[in-house]
Parts: sequence; structure tokens; C-alpha cells
Amino acid sequence: MPDIPDEEILPISLEHSFWTWSAQGKVAPIPLDHAEGVYFWDVNGKRYLDFNSMVMCVNIGHGNRHVIEAIIEQARTLPFAAPSMATRPRARLGKLLSEITPGNLNRFLFTLSGADANENAIKLARGYTGKHKILARYRSYHGATAGAMALTGDPRRLVWEPNLMPGVVHFLDPYRYRSTFHSNRPDISEAEFSQDYLAHLEEIITYEGPETIAAILMETVTGTNGIIIPPQGYMQGVREICDRYGILMIADEVMSGFGRTGKWFAIQHWGVTPDLMTMAKGLTSAYAPLGAVAMRPEIAEYFNDRVYQGGLTYNSHPISLAAAIANIEVLRDEHLVERAAAMGPVLKRHLTDLGEQHPSVGDVRSIGLFGVIELVKDRASREPLAPYNGNSPEMVAIKKYLLDHGLFVSQHWHTLLIIPPLIITEEQLAEGMEIIDQALEIADQAVVG
Repeated sequence: MPDIPDEEILPISLEHSFWTWSAQGKVAPIPLDHAEGVYFWDVNGKRYLDFNSMVMCVNIGHGNRHVIEAIIEQARTLPFAAPSMATRPRARLGKLLSEITPGNLNRFLFTLSGADANENAIKLARGYTGKHKILARYRSYHGATAGAMALTGDPRRLVWEPNLMPGVVHFLDPYRYRSTFHSNRPDISEAEFSQDYLAHLEEIITYEGPETIAAILMETVTGTNGIIIPPQGYMQGVREICDRYGILMIADEVMSGFGRTGKWFAIQHWGVTPDLMTMAKGLTSAYAPLGAVAMRPEIAEYFNDRVYQGGLTYNSHPISLAAAIANIEVLRDEHLVERAAAMGPVLKRHLTDLGEQHPSVGDVRSIGLFGVIELVKDRASREPLAPYNGNSPEMVAIKKYLLDHGLFVSQHWHTLLIIPPLIITEEQLAEGMEIIDQALEIADQAVVG
């Protein structure tokens, strides 16, 4: 088949592709040509600074030769093996992961993505405990497959109900800026704030019956729904509640893992070891599709004499495993986890400055290179610049301004997510923040008073 000219990539793609998360008649994809470092270029030669790591996943940046060469070499040696086979990359990745995961999470089920990692974590939890209910939070996203979508709390779940996995109960997130319990107590201490949300969770457990609950599943740091960072004591409190009631704790680290927050995994900020932990995205920095479920050995051993009824053709795919090994080597050898930790205060300073300069900025939050700008029409009432599960002319205009000026940022409702590759320099970060600073003048014009 002859190559497709640059100018035909977009029209032919539009003609033959069905696009996810989109009304088909309204898609406007960027026709990509190539990417390198923290930038990518379209077919017209326009350069974009990637402030979203493409889909919150290219942690080591684009075009890393070490990972690319590892993929090529694996393709030459063993491009595929059945999931029932033991392979060199399977052995190497299991050993590598066991060295960086918290506590005794040293057994791994390799999947294709974060969504099916979460689904397998639920199967493991239900099988191990013999219980069926799963608790998850409302401001969460756990994937688009039927089970993962049932776990998801945000409105993406609603359109597919009731044809989803049963047995999921949702509870509230400890979201300080929009706290359900503390609208009249803005100065409440972090300890009290945390305790109130732990009490809320425990009340839900009481009503649902702890004897029916297999697991509590949470994004350690809430991702697309607002980079909600748990207050001190919260994760420790959830761990204690789980232990007291015989409930498994599952940490969804699909977005927050592999250096994003300045630790290998975000849960390590709070000194907590979950019973199961899911990962994807930064596991290979998206150079190849791969997810994983890490588990305590006793959960794996429960299935020593019981068949685990689950698996897909491409589980433990050698090329993806090779990509993950090389990716972890890059993160480790180039000290990118430590780099994200060092860049965290730099990002926080930029976000704080924007908050001081723009009346439309209601709140900013960040941990490592994982940040958000929350935009409002009124700081006093905290009315968002776009409604819950909606958009607004101002947010549309802001996104257009950013793209027009070569900055790729994820906009979710009334928020802008700041999730650049971990290799970003202070100068490149400042370059992007300057464009955002200019774009926020659009938001400021909508501020009441």
C-alpha cells in the first residue's frame, strides 16, 4: 500500500475512524507527525508543548531511544508468547517491580491497560474474600470497560447504566475546596477534616454491612476529576478501617504511579501499603500497552489450589513487558522520580502565582508534577467556570487559545490539568505557564464583580 501524504492523514482518518469519547461529527484531532522530549509536531510543522504527557502517560517523554531499542530487540527475539508461558521479560519485570512497589506487593498479574487491571483487582478481591460489594468514590475514574465503568463515580458511568457490573457503592471524596461537610467551616484543621471523611466512609460501611464488602478502591490521588490530594491521616485511616472490618484496600495508581507525584507510587507519601495496587500508563510511559495488578503474596497463594478464572490473549505480552523494563530503567537511571519531586515546588510556585494574579483562579493543587487549576466565576461562592459535567464558552475559548499558542493541556469541566513529562525543565515549565497566564485573561473577564 502506498504511503499517505501528510495532507490526507486527517481527512482519511476522519473518514474511516470511530472516535472514543466524542460525538463523531464534532471531532477535531491534531494530525500528528512526530514527537521528541516534551514536544510533538503536527504534519504542518507546528510544535506543541505537551503539558498532558499525551494522555497522562508519557512520563519519560517522547522518543526515548532506550525504550524504543528494547522494543525492537524484543520484537526480533520473541514478539509474542502465550500468557501461560514463562519468558525472560516476564521474569525481569516481576523482579524489577518487586523492588519498587511498597511493602510486600511482590506478585503481579500483567494486563493490557488500567481498566482491566482494575477489573482483575476486583475479581481477585471478590475471590479472596468471598464477599461481593466494592466501595469506590464519586469523583473517580477507573476505566471504560463495563466493570471499571461501574467502579467509576463520575458521570461517564451514568450513560451506560444499568448495564454495568453490580455491587458497587460510591462514597464522597475528601475534597477540601468543595467539601460537602465544611462549607461553613473553611478553617477546619486538616486532622478534623480527614476524620470527618473517615467517619463518613465508616458510616457507609455500617449501612452496607462490612460482611458484604470485599474491597475499597480509590485513586490514591484523584486524577482527571481534579487532582484531589488526600489530607494527612486519611489514607492511614482508610487502611485502619479496612483492617478492622476485614476489607481489602485497593490503590488505583494508574495515573499517579511511576514518579508522577515525586515517589514511585503516590501511596508511598502516606506510608501505607494497600492489599492490591493497579498500574498502567507510566508503567511503560505508553510506549506499549500494559497494565498490572500488584498483590500481597497471601492473595496470590489463595489461588494455589483454586483456578483464577480470568485472562486475555495478550496478557504478559513480551513486547510490552520489554517496554516496561526499559522504561523503569530510564526512570531509575535518569533519576526522574527524584526530578519530579524536585520540580514539585517549582510547579507549585507557578500555580500559586497564577492564583494571586487571576481572580478566576479559585484553587490550585499539586503534588510532584501532578497539578490542577480550578477556575471559578466567583471566588466567594466558588461557582465553577463550567458546570459539573459540562462546558462553557469561556473554557472552550481557553482551550482554543492554548492550542493556538502551541500548548497541549487537558481541560476537564472547569479545570486545567498540568501533567507534563517528568523530564521537563524549569524553562519549559515556565514557557507553558506563561501561555496559561495569558489564556486566563479570558477566564478573568467572566468573573462576577
